[in-house]
Amino acid sequence: MQLEPHHKKTFWPHVLPSLVVFVILGGVIVYELGATKELREKTAALESDLAATKATTIALTLSNNQLSQKLSDLRLATLGISDTLASTQQNIDAVKTQVGGVEQTVGAIGGAVGTLQKLSQVDPEILKKYSKVYFMNENYVPAHLIAVPQEYIYSDTRPEQILTNVSPYLKNLLDAAKADGITLFVKSGYRSFAEQKSLKSNYSVIYGKGTANSFSAEQGYSEHQLGTAVDFITTGLNGKLDGFGTTPSYKWLLENAHRYGFILSYPKSNTYYVYEPWHWRFVGVKLATFLHDAKVNFYDLDQRDIDKYLASTFD
Repeated sequence: MQLEPHHKKTFWPHVLPSLVVFVILGGVIVYELGATKELREKTAALESDLAATKATTIALTLSNNQLSQKLSDLRLATLGISDTLASTQQNIDAVKTQVGGVEQTVGAIGGAVGTLQKLSQVDPEILKKYSKVYFMNENYVPAHLIAVPQEYIYSDTRPEQILTNVSPYLKNLLDAAKADGITLFVKSGYRSFAEQKSLKSNYSVIYGKGTANSFSAEQGYSEHQLGTAVDFITTGLNGKLDGFGTTPSYKWLLENAHRYGFILSYPKSNTYYVYEPWHWRFVGVKLATFLHDAKVNFYDLDQRDIDKYLASTFD
C-alpha cells in the first residue's frame, strides 16, 4: 500500500517544465502582438507622412513648373521690352537726326533772314565803285548825316559831315591815333553833287581841265558824295594836302586804318586818279581788313565780290 504516495511524488516534475514553456511562449506571443501593433501604427504614420511628402512634392513640382513658365514668359517679355527699347532708341536717333537737320535749316534760314535784315538797313550805294565807273544821281544824298565834332576838324570855320553810321568808327580811329601820339584831323568830309561840281570847276580854272581830271572827280563820281570818305590832314603842312604821304600820320593810317574800316582809295599806281594818300574811305572792318591783309586795292575787286561784304559793313 506504499505505491500511491510514490505516484503522487513523481507527477509534477514531468508537468512543470511544459507549463513553464507554455507560460514563456504565451508571454512571447503577447509581446510580439504588442510590438506588431506598435509597428503597424508607426508604419501607418510613416505612410501618412510619405503621402503628405508626395503631395508636397507634387505641389512643389507644379509650383516649379509654374515658376519656370513664368520665368520663360518673363524672358520673352524682357526680350520684347529690349526690342521695343531698341526700336525706341532708333526712333529717338532718327528724331535727333531730323531735329539736327531742322536746326541747321532753321539756323541757315535765320542767318539768311539776319543777312536780309542787315541788307535792308544798309544803303546799297555804300560800296559801289563810283570813281570813273558808276555815276551817282545828282539828287543822291545819304539818308543820315551827322556833324563831325569840332575837336576832330582841321578848320575852325568850315563844318564837316559824315554818314551817321560811320561817325563812331571815325571817332575811334582819331582817338586811337591821338593815343599813339599821332596828330590827325579831318580836312574834308561829305560833299554834295553841287559842291563837287563847284570844286571841280575851280580846279579846272586853276590847273586846267586835263590836270584837274587827274586828281578831282567829276560831280556824281566822287566818293565824298556817299558821306563815307574823308580827307585827312596833319599839322606842319600849312593846311595843304601835298606832302601828307611823307608824314608819320600817313604811315600810322597805312598800319591801322583797316582796324576801323577805312581804306586808301587811290594808292600809288592806281588807274583812276593820282596818288592821294590823304583820301580814305570807310568800307567796313571786314572788307578793309581783307584788302589790307591781301594787299589788294578796293577798285581792283569785282563789284560782285565787294557786294558780299555789304551786309557786314557796320558789324
